[in-house]
Amino acid sequence: MLLLLSKITINMTIEQFVAQSIGEWRSMRSGHSLAFQQFEDVLSEINITPIKATEPEIQNFLISCKRHADSTKIISPFKMEWNAESDWEPDDPSEVSSGSCLIIPIPKDEYSGELLRSVGYAESEFAASDYQFLNDGTFILTTSYEQSIAEERIWFISENVRCRSSVLKTSAGSGILQASFASEVRIIKK
Repeated sequence: MLLLLSKITINMTIEQFVAQSIGEWRSMRSGHSLAFQQFEDVLSEINITPIKATEPEIQNFLISCKRHADSTKIISPFKMEWNAESDWEPDDPSEVSSGSCLIIPIPKDEYSGELLRSVGYAESEFAASDYQFLNDGTFILTTSYEQSIAEERIWFISENVRCRSSVLKTSAGSGILQASFASEVRIIKK
């Protein structure tokens, strides 16, 4: 008997991705810094909350980064806050790093667009990234910084579990500086 498997196509839009990401997450990330030949384990709590495109916080951010985006083209903006503990803090291993950033998606079409971030993933500065969705629902984010290029992938394996991988390359794209993988579990409150 021959069993034929059909390819499952799960198309996702930025609205669906953000809606599924809203909430509190506990993250366990392992990173390998090839530049320093060092492994790092990071435990984080991440909180993702929606913000209306018309909020002054969003408008002020767009002005500060000299972007003129029609608020009707902004889809599902959100704020991300994090607290992280790393086993590779040179001065104090128990030190907690924390931060927050505004994230503004501006779709080009149904499955791709631009993502504006008040703080980037690889460098602590404003970042404009390109995003796209693969047919299986994987979110791919590519950001070119002055010193590096970051490629991130985020995919859901269930409603309450998602995975994230990233590769940080040299600005010329010729060398890999860092690679990491994270599993993130939603914190469900009763």
